[in-house]
Amino acid sequence: MEDLVTTPFDATTTAAEVLEGVDLRGRRAVVTGGSSGLGAETARALAGAGAEVTLAVRDPAAGDRAAAEIAASTGTRPRVAPLDLADRASVAAFVAAWDGPLHVLVCNAGVMAPPETRTPEGWELQFATNHLGHFALATGLHPALAAAGDARVVVVSSVGHLNADVDFDDLAYEHGPYDPWSAYGRSKTANVLFAVEAARRWAGDGIAVNALNPGRITATNLSRHIGDVSAAPASFGPRSTDVSWKTVEQGAATSVLLAGSPLADGVTGRYFEDCAEAGPHREGVRRGVAGYALDPARAARLWRDSLALLGARVTE
Repeated sequence: MEDLVTTPFDATTTAAEVLEGVDLRGRRAVVTGGSSGLGAETARALAGAGAEVTLAVRDPAAGDRAAAEIAASTGTRPRVAPLDLADRASVAAFVAAWDGPLHVLVCNAGVMAPPETRTPEGWELQFATNHLGHFALATGLHPALAAAGDARVVVVSSVGHLNADVDFDDLAYEHGPYDPWSAYGRSKTANVLFAVEAARRWAGDGIAVNALNPGRITATNLSRHIGDVSAAPASFGPRSTDVSWKTVEQGAATSVLLAGSPLADGVTGRYFEDCAEAGPHREGVRRGVAGYALDPARAARLWRDSLALLGARVTE
């Protein structure tokens, strides 16, 4: 077994500290969900290091406000582009509009534990947004990522992936009573599986793909559907002693480490938390990565099934 990747940083490190002294001029980055919370802070750190950042957002007005705030603090104003990950036409339009190489794609946007909601295709909203939308975006942008020569894809998962494995017999969550936390867990496991298979498929293109758990950050829009945090599983509540509770600035640190730090050069197909590669999950501890989330056979199957759901031709 390979040694786990470590860095000088930890759960208390901020995104700005991770990229201190790092020069990202000439690198183009897309951050989904970049209008607030972790996405905005990730974009701020990347822009502050010189990257040309595009905020891919569902609400362009909110994106414009975030871009203005980032410009005020860094001197560099990100671009803003509309993107609704639950809308296949919106994803396709974003991909079609992109021109030139793409060096960094941060799949950050997400939804957590909403009331049961279906897309027009009948897909459960969390799986559709958190996994399928990002899957369609990343695969659509693959030529741009390959053109960069040394691109990085960063997939924001969650400790919530420990709540549930992907159910290949019910990807759309059509059978049985809806449980928002189980559905969230499935989507977050799918994020890790996507990173594992994309890392394998795209290694020859120089594209590194990694997933991460940002920690527990309450000051984000991700928690907008949770009226009382105490009603969430223990892994999301203040009683947990295993999940690192962080500020937004600390929560974005692992994302920017994987997106821009030279410490992550050559690292791919891994799962990180607190600015280091996570070890295997141990029963009773809300940290680490589940074995099922790193399983290469499951990752390959999810890739094929995701293509099929999107109506794409499955060649292997």
